[in-house]
Amino acid sequence: MKLLGLHHVSLITGKAEKNYQFFTKVLGMRLVKKTVNQDNTQSYHLFYGDAKGSPGTEITFFDIPNAGRTYPGVSSISSTSLRVKSTESLHYWKERFSQHSITHEEIVKRAGRDTLAFQDYEGTRLILVADNGEEGVVPGEPWNQSDIPVEHGIVGLGPVTLTVADAEPTVRVLTELLGFREAGSYPSLAGDFPDIKVFATGEGGAGAEVHIETRPDLPRERPGRGSVHHVAFRVPTIEEYDYWAKRLEESGLPNSGKVERYYFKALYFRELNHILFELSTDEPGFDVDEPIESLGERLALPPFLEPRRNEIEASLRPLELESE
Repeated sequence: MKLLGLHHVSLITGKAEKNYQFFTKVLGMRLVKKTVNQDNTQSYHLFYGDAKGSPGTEITFFDIPNAGRTYPGVSSISSTSLRVKSTESLHYWKERFSQHSITHEEIVKRAGRDTLAFQDYEGTRLILVADNGEEGVVPGEPWNQSDIPVEHGIVGLGPVTLTVADAEPTVRVLTELLGFREAGSYPSLAGDFPDIKVFATGEGGAGAEVHIETRPDLPRERPGRGSVHHVAFRVPTIEEYDYWAKRLEESGLPNSGKVERYYFKALYFRELNHILFELSTDEPGFDVDEPIESLGERLALPPFLEPRRNEIEASLRPLELESE
């Protein structure tokens, strides 16, 4: 059984309002779910994705207003990629970033693809990657209710980069436990360091890759606003979820066991360099409690939290979003 690719990536924001403005108004993504952190219901959890909230397109944020700054380092998910259709789109985005005074780099090759690195206002390290017709995990559908031309819209998650002091333990988990395969390498853009290794799962392509950067010179990351909390990989069915739960238990790695998130079922564990991984089911999806046409327009709570709605809403700080 194979994992299909990336499911979602979850990060930390210190200001959900500005985060919403950036991801919906600047990047043109859709707010597909406004809910709470199920492990801390006093905190919002915002999901941005494609037009339908498809698995493999979501970048999510926990709202932690008192979060400090991030001190980058190893044992971290150091960058998150977002897919666009073409190199032409990258040129569009480079101009847009300049117009909005957004920190960005030049268009360069990573793993044979044209890419454009940039940062949001919290220093979140993001990369746009051009598909250019590459085969692999199919893209999502760009949100057509923003001012971004549809042909340049964001269509899903691209590779995540893991930065570690020693790649071998992480490689072992990816290949021996999770079934990833080595799919190449490319030179580090940070200087005279080992080549960045590329690992793929499922049908491959940008939506199914993990890149491993070896940086023995760096300290361990101290996470804060703009840092990545975890990366989740796609499990297609509930039956396969049961298989992965058993496989994780048999691996000897400490793990969460089965966790019901309502929109998906989850399994959490830390790989050997202490990066948090999640395995998440595609089913049932974000439209299980809201019609696709009105995703993200209200505070959504799973059924096991719905009886506490009044209490939860009273404990949340006011959140003023333009969509409301």
